[in-house]
Amino acid sequence: MDYSQYVKKDFDGISAFSLSMGAKARSYNAHWHSHGEIILVAPGENNVFKVNRDTYHLSPGDFVLVWPREMHEVIDADLENTMIIRFSNAFVNSLFDLQRIMHFYRNLHVICINTHRELVANLTAIAYRMKEYFMSDVPDKELRCCMLLMQFMLTLDEHKNEFVPELDELEKNGFTDDIYRRMIVVTDYIKHNLTADDLSQANMAKMAGISKDYFSRVFKEATGMNYSKWLNMIRLEKATELLATEDKPLTEIAMLSGFQSIPSFNRVFRAEKGMSPGEYRSMFEKSNPYIAKYDNLHVKNR
Repeated sequence: MDYSQYVKKDFDGISAFSLSMGAKARSYNAHWHSHGEIILVAPGENNVFKVNRDTYHLSPGDFVLVWPREMHEVIDADLENTMIIRFSNAFVNSLFDLQRIMHFYRNLHVICINTHRELVANLTAIAYRMKEYFMSDVPDKELRCCMLLMQFMLTLDEHKNEFVPELDELEKNGFTDDIYRRMIVVTDYIKHNLTADDLSQANMAKMAGISKDYFSRVFKEATGMNYSKWLNMIRLEKATELLATEDKPLTEIAMLSGFQSIPSFNRVFRAEKGMSPGEYRSMFEKSNPYIAKYDNLHVKNR
């Protein structure tokens, strides 16, 4: 694949929350950035989006979820009437529950109105309330929008069994607040100690003071994925952060992210991102041509 065609974009200049409409272009080349996006698809016959390696032909009213640092592209859509909500990864990382929800839905990129009509109706109402506040002159509109963003994520989380029915039994069994807090301690420890010698599931279960089997079950319920997959995801998140913010050699980035070798780093990275770390780094830029190129992407008062 020729990666020279891709446009490099970065949204580091925006705050914890931003919302935009009114772009004149119908397509954006493939890119990634440190912020996440929630896209409410506008009316129109052609609505084609790509996230990572999957292409989606969508209906008006569908939602597209682009999580922080995911490669994505707008192939063809009415972007003038499409609502794009952006949220800071730092904001998500400030709350364990937001992290848990984001990790749980990491592989969910489309919510279709035809199959999740009640959920989409509720999420759409929240999105338009965000737009109303964002367009207003109230001094605390960012805070209000962030509160609505949390409501959006909570509403999505309340419907999780629509997307992952196999977790029904885990949901019935549940676990105590004490166990939940232990999961927070373990995940925080891992995130701040990715280069530690022993981050095995057995050792983390010991840290939590529970058996390995029980740890495996409640960890999946808390994060939405098994331990090994979650650990690789956290390592990749650290690696992509360093690729965007540090001019370090790839070998050093791999080691700082907890990978024991470059081949292991490259293999896991390519399996998740569909390209090498070097190719991925080349598609991020610290300048911000995205907003300048596409009519500033500000909300238009309609």
